[in-house]
Amino acid sequence: MNLPAQMRCVEITEAGGPDVLVQSSRAVPVPHHGEILIEVAYAGVNRPDALQRLGAYRPPPGASDLPGLECSGRVAALGSGVTQWAVGDAVCALLPGGGYADYATCPAEHALPVPVGLDLKSAACLPETCFTVWSNVVMRGGLKAGERFLVHGGSSGIGTTAIQIAKALGARVFTTAGSPEKCAACEGLGASAINYKTGDFVDILRAEGGADLILDMVGGSYIARNIKAMADDGRMVMIAFLEGPKAEINFAQVMMRRLLITGSTLRPQSDAAKAEIAAQLRAHVWPMISAGKLRVIHDSAYPLAQAAMAHTRMESSQHIGKIVLEVAGG
Repeated sequence: MNLPAQMRCVEITEAGGPDVLVQSSRAVPVPHHGEILIEVAYAGVNRPDALQRLGAYRPPPGASDLPGLECSGRVAALGSGVTQWAVGDAVCALLPGGGYADYATCPAEHALPVPVGLDLKSAACLPETCFTVWSNVVMRGGLKAGERFLVHGGSSGIGTTAIQIAKALGARVFTTAGSPEKCAACEGLGASAINYKTGDFVDILRAEGGADLILDMVGGSYIARNIKAMADDGRMVMIAFLEGPKAEINFAQVMMRRLLITGSTLRPQSDAAKAEIAAQLRAHVWPMISAGKLRVIHDSAYPLAQAAMAHTRMESSQHIGKIVLEVAGG
């Protein structure tokens, strides 16, 4: 494949609002040992991209400073030592950064084949959410069939993915959302939806026996409320803090009711840890997709040059499902 010397990309010119995202030009990156170069078709837009734009989420050492943590496209070049992919293969991949560009590199083991029946637009929506949900709900949270599972932000990309994976695993799923339309979307995926503006998830979950596992991306005041909503021996996994990371909680409840509180972020984890998650996704989640048990919920797509508009849409919290940037031809 003949590669150009330069590519389009979207840079963060300074810490700030969506308007600091500006289209620019850079040299096409070269894949190092164990890496692949992907000609990007679509790039997923995620909350960590906005945090990076605000200056609150630095790329790990050696990663591109461009935003974009997932993409789909075709393999354009192979680094030394890569044998599992060939130039031209259709892939979707978890990226350490750099997805808002015509080309991006990543470790070969962090890429997955585009599932049968999915186009590249849908495939771009899978890596960040599937890696996050599977690693936190199953690998860290230990969700089992028959358990009561609560995920906040059910209409987000993470939320819609978590609902479907939990349902496929046989859990009873509850979620919170902020409008009748969002609740309806969650219920269409099989969750019992709670409009947090009109109902109290604590009362509802306690009436059901408590949540065995909670996936929380809100933090702040929700942390203490989550503890009240948990069943004895329940678990809570924190993955973001939209309402802030600080809270006053009663640790006596944690001790007396044998609660487990943990959390993780994906981007700083080792390449080996991400490769293990990818292997589990290929073994367990990709078959869910093929069987129709997990589908991508699309919100909107924007051309690469309109990345600022995509961020504005995401931060409005009006979206249901995933937002992507159309890079190829965009």
